[in-house]
Amino acid sequence: MLSPKRTRFRKQHRGRMKGISFRGNNICFGRYALQALEPAWITAKQIEAGRRAMTRYARRGGKIWIRIFPDKPVTARSAETRMGSGKGDPKYWVSVVKPGRILYEMSGVSETIARAAFSIAARKMPIRTQFLISK
Repeated sequence: MLSPKRTRFRKQHRGRMKGISFRGNNICFGRYALQALEPAWITAKQIEAGRRAMTRYARRGGKIWIRIFPDKPVTARSAETRMGSGKGDPKYWVSVVKPGRILYEMSGVSETIARAAFSIAARKMPIRTQFLISK
């Protein structure tokens, strides 16, 4: 599971997901990519599930790059806790994804294998995605 080794602050505000992604929205490393079309918080478990599904389908062939990292802590209060007494403890980590962001990249495999692997990984994601091929 992905999580930061250390952070400057233990807890963060939720924030707003406005607009489109200006960073990480073009293919840099591989030949094929999976791009987000909707804004969402993607958890570390979902990122890992997508990565596992792709590597299993590609049978360890080719190379996969994960272009998102969960660096935002999400806090939750324990069950049956009274009001007040501050913010809850960090429970899991998420990556803030805006439309246009590249989630995964792949190279070293044929287009049919990459398309099928990305479609399996896309089912693990809570958002709509699209398959891209670099020029």
